[in-house]
Amino acid sequence: MTALMNEPVASGNEPKIILLVRLLNAIDEGVHSFEALKDRIAENGKRPSTRSLRRYLAILSEAGFPWHFDRPANAYRFAGGYSLKRLDLSNGELFGLVALRSLGASIGGTIGASIDEVTEKLVGTAGRAAAARVDRAPPVAFRLSEVGLDGQGERAFALLSSAERSSRTAAFSYRDKEGNRSARTVDPYGFIIHAGRVYCVGYDHGRKDMRTFAVDSVGDIVVLAKTFVKPADFSVERYAGESISGVLHTGESHEIRVTFAPRVAKAAAAARIVSDRRIEKRADGSVEIAYRVADVDELIRWVLGWGAQAEIVSPPSARARIAELAREITSKY
Repeated sequence: MTALMNEPVASGNEPKIILLVRLLNAIDEGVHSFEALKDRIAENGKRPSTRSLRRYLAILSEAGFPWHFDRPANAYRFAGGYSLKRLDLSNGELFGLVALRSLGASIGGTIGASIDEVTEKLVGTAGRAAAARVDRAPPVAFRLSEVGLDGQGERAFALLSSAERSSRTAAFSYRDKEGNRSARTVDPYGFIIHAGRVYCVGYDHGRKDMRTFAVDSVGDIVVLAKTFVKPADFSVERYAGESISGVLHTGESHEIRVTFAPRVAKAAAAARIVSDRRIEKRADGSVEIAYRVADVDELIRWVLGWGAQAEIVSPPSARARIAELAREITSKY
């Protein structure tokens, strides 16, 4: 493809890359002779010369496209079942496509619509047979909170994602969960979706540290001319994996060990709430899981959701904290 992208502008008004794409599509149709190819890629009614067409075909060969001339059919075609229009999807890939479609439906909103559009394009590219297989594939349901951004949130997400793609700093006003407003200047590094909300992860110039911002609490965004370089070792997946929600970070990590009763052991082991964890299976069917987390209270609140089937066994400070929360809960009932 590099050879294609480096081609100079043609003598007409269209770049030569457009003519090459037309030629690829014509070969993919598999029915055109040499002269018919000239008609198929003609620019403003002007057919390319024999010399030009041969040069275009040579460029495609150099770029790795496996075309050949089928003499009995007097047609140019791709070899070995190669096609630009059809994807050969395995059963696993088809299931993934179905899952992707269901994921978009579960998320909803602009992000869900974008996922749905991409899925439909992939299904269309795969051809009718694959589309029929997708429709017959086992259904998948995701139990996720719908991502619902209002008009302001949609605009904020569009501007912040644009700033992230172009590596440009953004200035905006921010309202925290206590209602306090502040002015921020941030290099946006990526986004996290959790519990129906979208969060922007970035370097806050004023705090001189990483911060996470709920997109629906961002306003008055201005994408600045100032550019930034994202750290080579930054990974939004790794950053999000340090806490259950992906958005709570304290700058240091803590190990919390939790024992889960046999009846919930499999479910607890399957709940990959943070990336850093170790699972120890017990002879009685229970499991003990060591979690490395950025926010202790967040894990404690999650453990409370398992009721009497889970127990924090260390450190003592975490046991004391969950006991305190349990007393506060008891006092309300």
